[in-house]
Formats: sequence, C-alpha cells, structure tokens
Amino acid sequence: MSQFSRTWWGQKFIEAMEGLTDSGRLSRGRSYAKGNKVKAFDIKDGIVSAQVRGSVNPYFGVYEEPLYTTTIEFQPISAAKWSAAIALIASKASLISRLLLNEIPDNIEDTFKQLNLNLLPGSRKDFKSTCSCPDWSNPCKHIAGVYYLVAAELDQNPFLLFELRGLSKADLMQELAKSPLGQALAAELQLQKQAPQPVEAYYTSLNTINPDTCENLRDFWHGTKRLPQTMEPLPQVTVSGIPVKKQGDFPAFWHRDNSFIEAMTTLYQQVKTKGQL
Repeated sequence: MSQFSRTWWGQKFIEAMEGLTDSGRLSRGRSYAKGNKVKAFDIKDGIVSAQVRGSVNPYFGVYEEPLYTTTIEFQPISAAKWSAAIALIASKASLISRLLLNEIPDNIEDTFKQLNLNLLPGSRKDFKSTCSCPDWSNPCKHIAGVYYLVAAELDQNPFLLFELRGLSKADLMQELAKSPLGQALAAELQLQKQAPQPVEAYYTSLNTINPDTCENLRDFWHGTKRLPQTMEPLPQVTVSGIPVKKQGDFPAFWHRDNSFIEAMTTLYQQVKTKGQL
C-alpha cells in the first residue's frame, strides 16, 4: 500500500489504480513521486496535468534531463446519472449527514453500485492517460507517479473524487440541501453558526434571602421533607460533536498521521468514563 495517502478514500483510489496497472510500473512510479520528479502538478475540470522530469540516458542519446507532459482525464458521469445518484444519497440520513459535514462515507461506493455506477475508477474506460515520453506502455512510470500525487491531493480534498467525475462540491452540496433531509440538517447546522448574544452580566446576580425561623433542631438538620431512598439514573446525554466533525479527519492544524475525529472520539470517551467512576 502506498505511503502517499493517510485517508481511506485516498488509499481506495490507489487500490483501484493498482488493480488496473502493472505492479512493476507502479513501483517505479512511487519512486518518481518520492524523488520529487514532478515539477508541476494541477487539477482542473477533472483533468490532471503534470510536468515530470525524465532520466538522462546517453545510450539513447539523452544527455540532458528531459521534461515530459503527463495528463490524466477522468470520464465524467452524465448529468442524468448524477441526478439519480444524488437522489439516492439524499434519501439516506447516514450518507447525507456525513457529506454535509465534509466527510466521505466509507460505504459511498456501495450506493453508486446500486445504480451500476462507480465513483472510483473501476476499469480503464473510466480514465485516459497520456505522456509525452517515448515509452510506448501506458501507464509509464511518469503517469504512475502522478497517480500517487492524486491520492495525496484526495487526503486534503476528499470531494475531489466527485470533481474528477464531473460534479463540483458546491453543486453537490446545493443539490443535497434541496432534499427534505438536507433541509433539516442544514437548519440544524445553521443553529450552530448563530452569533453569541450579548448579556448584561455573565454571573448570577446576588439576592438577599431572609432565612426562615426554625424552632425544632431536628427539622433544622433533617429537613421537613425526606430525601428518596433510591435515585433514578441520569439519562444518557449525547453530544453531536458537529464543530469537531466539521474539521474533517485531517484539518490544516492536525499534523499527526491518525484521524483527528478518531482522536477526539477517544478523548471524549475517556473523559466520559472517568466522570462515571
């Protein structure tokens, strides 16, 4: 498995490409990606373009380091099929809630398969790659190196999976927000964004209370109403954690290899368990 991706969606992308590519060429591609051979890299309108440094080989008359142009163009999903996919996603609360929180559900590919679609590349028909190098094989080591850089980009922007197949994140969110579940979730998220309201004081005002006179010391110490012999258990209160989840698995300030959401979940569970002891 490649070391260029930390998220499950980036790793799934590499797994998909490894299933369609010769392992030897992928190995050379990994070395190219690690060796900073890619001088320019850009993704726009579903097309990945890169400038990759070649190798000097006097045997073939190459005495200066060449620079090859590499492109990977993914096959977009048609508008009609996207409409069907969005309608199916919007009908499932477990999917639409995570997408609106900037997360990619780990079972998103299963949803696409119900419509005979695939978000990740499933065959060579789902993308077309070219390189200006003289290697006749496809992918060459330059194209294979760019595969891993795409996986690294997916770590930072998981919605790049949708953009590569022809649907921008803004359009996806807009369509999801139109559904009944999307409207309910959007309203809940909007409540979290309300600005704090100013108040006159942040502390409880002190009031003078005259104590009642008590002639019987027993009533003074025990009270007139006895406490119940048994206590009802407190209800379980769950915290949605929306502000934390909206940061995603790897926010900009998170420099560790593990998921930020998983780390926060473990921390909250430890605090909750300690409070019950």
